Order: sequence, then C-alpha cells, then structure tokens
Amino acid sequence: MIKRSTRSKSGGKDNGNSGSGNLSVPRGHLETGLNDNIDRIRSEVAASPDLIVRRFTLRTGQKQHVAAIYLETITDKEMVNEFVMRSLMSPFLPEMPPENDASPEEAFKYICDNALTVGQVEVLDNWTTMLLELLTGKTLLFVDGWDQCISCSTIGGETRAVSEASTQVVIRGPKDSFNESLPTNIALVRRRIRSEKFGFEAIKIGKVTQTNVAMLYIEGIVKDEIKQEVRKRLEKIDTDAILESGYIEEFIEDNWSSPFPTIYNTERPDVIAANLIEGRVAILVDGTPFALIVPTILPQFFASAEDYYQRYDIGTFLRLLRYAAFIVSLFGPAVYIALTSFHQEMLPTTLLINLSGAREGVPFPALIEAFLMELSFEILREAGVRMPRAVGQAVSIVGALVLGEAAVQAGIVSPIMVIVVAITAIANFSIPAYNLAITARLLRFLFMIAAGMIGFYGIILGLIMLVAHMNALRSFGVSFLSPLVPFKFNQFKDFFVRLPHWSNTERPDDMTDNTTRMAQGQKPQT
Repeated sequence: MIKRSTRSKSGGKDNGNSGSGNLSVPRGHLETGLNDNIDRIRSEVAASPDLIVRRFTLRTGQKQHVAAIYLETITDKEMVNEFVMRSLMSPFLPEMPPENDASPEEAFKYICDNALTVGQVEVLDNWTTMLLELLTGKTLLFVDGWDQCISCSTIGGETRAVSEASTQVVIRGPKDSFNESLPTNIALVRRRIRSEKFGFEAIKIGKVTQTNVAMLYIEGIVKDEIKQEVRKRLEKIDTDAILESGYIEEFIEDNWSSPFPTIYNTERPDVIAANLIEGRVAILVDGTPFALIVPTILPQFFASAEDYYQRYDIGTFLRLLRYAAFIVSLFGPAVYIALTSFHQEMLPTTLLINLSGAREGVPFPALIEAFLMELSFEILREAGVRMPRAVGQAVSIVGALVLGEAAVQAGIVSPIMVIVVAITAIANFSIPAYNLAITARLLRFLFMIAAGMIGFYGIILGLIMLVAHMNALRSFGVSFLSPLVPFKFNQFKDFFVRLPHWSNTERPDDMTDNTTRMAQGQKPQT
C-alpha cells in the first residue's frame, strides 16, 4: 500500500495555509487557525516522530483546508487510509453546494454528516480531551477557521493474537485467553454472555499513563453495594502509572498486610464469564492479559475451570486432591522436623531405625537441613523461570537432581530430606492459583521454624493463628472463608466437592440478591 501520509516536522507552517487563529485562547479550548492547532499539538506531544500530519483540501469553491493528525504507532493505518483519507479525497465525493463554500462551520458539518465512512465519530472542543483521544490512537480532523475537531475511531497498532492460556492450562475446555488489548478482552467475554444485562464501565487511571480500566458486571445479578464499592475504590486511585492489573490489586485490596490474596486473577475469559454469572465484578486493564475478580473467597483458588467441563465425580476428586496437595505443601517439611526432633515415639520402630541410619553423619539439625534444601530448591525454581525457555526447564530439573545427589553424598543432608522437599515442591505445583502457591511457600518457612522450636505444639499454635487470620479476612465485605464462615450448608455443593450442574440451583447469596440460577427439577430422569 502506498503511504500517503507525511511525517510531522517541528516548527514552521505547512504550505502557507491561512490560520492565524488567536493564540490567547484559554488552555482548555481549541484554536480556530489550522496551523495554530498543528503547532500546538507538536509542541505538547514531545519528541514524537510517529506523529503524522496529513494536509489536504476539500473540493469546495474556496478550497477549504483540512488536516488529519494521528500517531501511526497506535493507529490502524489501514482504517485511516480507507475510511478517513479515501472518504475525504474520493473523486466520487460530491462537492459542497456553492452557497455553503464560505463557511468553515458548514464544511465541518459536511465532513461529519456526509463524508466520513468510519464507524465512530465524535466532535470535540476541549484541548485536554482532544489530546487524550490522539494518544489513545484515534485520528483527529481539523478544519481551518473552526474551533472544533472530529475524532475518528481508528485505534489499532500491533497486538498479540488471541492464544492459549499459559498459566491456567486445561485439557478439556476453551483454549482462548486474554491478550493485552482491552477491546479484544471485552469482546471475548461478551461472546460468552449474550445478555442485554451485561455491561461495563470504563475509567482512565494514571496521570501519566492514562490507562483504560473496565469494570464488568451483569446488571440484576451483582449486588449494587458491591458494584458501588468497586467503582469507589477505582476512582480513589491517584497515581502516575498503571502498567499491569497488579497495580490495581494493591490499591483496592482489603488487607495489604496479609500473605493471602483477597483478589483473584485469571487470563481465561470463560472464568470471568462464570464469575460474572455468580454475581462478581471483573476488572480488566489495558495492556495486560490478567483480569481481576472481586469479591474473592478461598475455594476459588482451588477450583480449576476444567472441574466444570469434566464429570462431577472427576472434578470432585481433582479438587480434593488439590486441597490435600496444599496441606502437604504447607506442612510437609514442618511435620518431618517435628517428628525427627521432638516426637520420635510417634514413628514405627522400623521407620525410626531407618531414619536414624539415614541421618547418621549429617552435621546439622533437621531444621537447618530443611532450610538448606528448601532455599536451594526455591533458587532453582526461580532460576528455571527466569532463564530462557529453551534451557530453563532443563536447568531446574537437572540442577535439582545433581544438587540433591551431591548433597546426600557429601553428607550435608539425608536422603529422606531430599524426598520430603521434592514431594513438597511437587504438591505446590498442583495448586491452580499461582499466587496462593506462593503464599504456601512463604508460610512453609514459618511452620518449619515453629516445628523446630517446640514440635507439633508449634505447628498447632501456628495453625490456630493462621485460621484466625483467615477468618478475619474480607474481600469487598465478603468473608474469605465463605461458606465455611459464616456456615452455609446449601453452598457446600461447590466448596470441597463439585456436585452436578443440575443440583446447583442457587447462586451464593454473598455476591447477589438474585440467587435463582435455574429452575428446579433439572435432574435427568432414569
């Protein structure tokens, strides 16, 4: 395609067109002169070689001068060429009536009403709003002698294609995931919820980045107080930059000091759709594939999207397996330390003799031994994530094998400790939510210290404090341990187990007043 635009140059007037304008116009208003508006934009959009200014002349009796301005790096140039430039410069475009030639206002209205074929057009007369539209990726049209401009929706630029989720992989289920484009992400959710009740509110956050943030919900299902609270917390954010949804998460979470995440994040649109139907609110941020879901309860972190696509008995088994893996990940090394250091009488005699023989010659107590191995595995895991993908996995696996074998042969750790740490690491990978898995890894060290000091008594004391802390957590007014606290027996159909879809006739009443999910009597007849 032939490039018909010209790059902007700093300073100077183009083609000597008229447009003296009034340079004393207030900061919030546009100039009337074409050249004045162009110079003003060039001076405020600092060091931007991607700023394109394309001048042309309308086919009128007095040759009305017009300029199209856009940033080519974030604009769909094909839309600009086809639906803006070609529309205004087409030889088939009828000329303006002679009686309207003298008025820039008539030329402006003529472009809005008769010339442009682009889908979304907006008239702007505020300078700040106009600059935001330009920096969003829209094309601006200025008419010489008129103090308004036309904003054409030509947002584009290079974006990543919709691909398979990388952090929440499923065997059975949809394979698409969010990307870094906010309109694309909203479209992926809208395709799944074809309801007139589905809506979203847009807000710009960040004084420098002006990041687009969307709050999604289903009217009539979400509680109005939850929606208002989310909107209130988003509008309260006053910062320079929002570069990822993690920024938003830290600004709006209920308890910033807790190691437990009280806001759920996902890159799967089907998970967002399912939670919206439950009555929750989703927050999508432009520039990141990870969306936030509020309110959040603990069972969400153990539920995988695949649980609802497989049979209910398979989903229940896998979910119980994840709960067990979380317990092993949290208490595995601590239980081993307590048994070998304080409570040897709880072990069978044969096992105790084998453990004593394996630990013979190890110079460190069980607590130091466990800390050395856990820290080594954590370093290997982090190195495997940060290294290039082609070698990262090999380094983490081979490094763990070599390190473990060398440590045992050197007499620094016992073989059973290597087994305990390896099982704990594998159990940690079974947790679907990465942020909860990190929480388990952090708390594991605290329980190891407690077990190394007073054995099982320290583990039980730490567990009591942990449960009390979790019981005090809230996520936008909803208990983090719901439906366990407060106890709601009818909502246990989707807590530890996943009962058949036809049995879940009601939504959780924490997030919605519209609790009716489906009609009664959906059970298949035998």
